[in-house]
Amino acid sequence: MQAVTQKRLSDFLESQKEILVADWNSKVIVAADDPYKHKINSNAEEMINIILEIFSKSDDELEPFIKRLAIQIGEERLKANINIGDFVYNVNLGRSIIYANLQKLRLDWEQLQESINRINYCFDQFLYHAVSYYSEHKDKIIEEKTEFINSTHKDRLTLLGQMTSSFIHEFRNPLTSIQGFIQLLRADYPDMKYLDIIKNELDQLNFRISQFLLLSKKELIGKEKTHFSLNQMIDEVLAFLYPSILDAKVKVMKDTPGELELNGYADEIRQVLINIVFNAIDVLSQYRDDPRIEIKSRNVHGTHIKLEIANNGPAIPDHMLKSIFEPFVTTKKLGTGLGLFVCREIIEKHKGILACSSRNDRTEFIILLPLAEDED
Repeated sequence: MQAVTQKRLSDFLESQKEILVADWNSKVIVAADDPYKHKINSNAEEMINIILEIFSKSDDELEPFIKRLAIQIGEERLKANINIGDFVYNVNLGRSIIYANLQKLRLDWEQLQESINRINYCFDQFLYHAVSYYSEHKDKIIEEKTEFINSTHKDRLTLLGQMTSSFIHEFRNPLTSIQGFIQLLRADYPDMKYLDIIKNELDQLNFRISQFLLLSKKELIGKEKTHFSLNQMIDEVLAFLYPSILDAKVKVMKDTPGELELNGYADEIRQVLINIVFNAIDVLSQYRDDPRIEIKSRNVHGTHIKLEIANNGPAIPDHMLKSIFEPFVTTKKLGTGLGLFVCREIIEKHKGILACSSRNDRTEFIILLPLAEDED
């Protein structure tokens, strides 16, 4: 009885093949610019030919034919850069069209059950192989593109380092001369107006240049680590930025109990603090009538210093917060996006951690650094 049913089913599908293919072809989702749209008809025919083989071949015998067609079409879909969801829909559309036409045979479900199971096997195996091929090779393409982007990004940083190294030597020499003449003028004319302002502006310019120096990975000759006081450094930074603090009317609140000693490159840690505090001042000057910066430090377990620098400025958007320490990421119209990247490089070089959290009216930078070990 089953053999008779299979014969009727096979003969029916063979006689209806052109109608099934035409119906399938008319309903599929296909982009106008799909380079393989001319093959949809022939691919559908080949799939139905495989289904016709279910009546004469076992699953193991069908498997190579299904896999070959699946990989061929999976590669076409990959090159066409289609939505894989559309592809799965189109395949299952063919399955539904076949089932709808089987009703014309007026056979009982029990008589059709085994054949339907075999048809499902063909479609399921086809989808498995095609989607697996598509996904695996799509991931490879994404990995290759990511690797290319990362490589280009590194090349960009390397070129920037080479450019800044040359730029610094040409720019820093006259700047040093100007700073020297300012000192001479201060000695000869201690009451001359504006010398403090000029010195402060030159110091800030020198600070910006130093950021690029650090980015180019060039260390200063003879540079050595030293022990220094964190509290004293905070006071120096606030004194250095005092004109900007005054101009923006920022209220600075310190909570730095006890004497905390660090061991490292003092000028680099100073640059980190200046950068973070100055960024806060810059944001607050445009955002609030009651700008406030809080600086807190404490000893953590006798091994580390935790320094928190918070401001009551606007929240940093989540998408920016995730990449805020990456190079060339900035919220400023004229920013380089290098400041916080350099800060992180410095802190990590000192075996520390730099992190940021942000919510409405509170953005906080947290620095964790190892305490200086006592010298015998």
